[in-house]
Amino acid sequence: MGGWYAYRASKAALNQLVRTASIELARRAPEAICVALHPGTVATTLSAPFGSGGHQLFTPAEAAAYLLNVVDGLTAAQSGGFFDWQGEVVPY
Repeated sequence: MGGWYAYRASKAALNQLVRTASIELARRAPEAICVALHPGTVATTLSAPFGSGGHQLFTPAEAAAYLLNVVDGLTAAQSGGFFDWQGEVVPY
């Protein structure tokens, strides 16, 4: 649909930062992970004006618990990746 240029550019920059930081991190701490996480649709003041858009809505505590579970299941081989709240890979 277009629009939101600054927001979209910031997300692209974040994705690149995670990818390159994971490479540097692996050189110094091979077992560490650096990933991007998508929490799903979280009920916050930021998302309130947009509604859930038909998506499942999570409280901040629920979203945090899901993301911690995802991180707990990752390995160093997955560093640099982008994962959603269910642990599924989100393609860059």
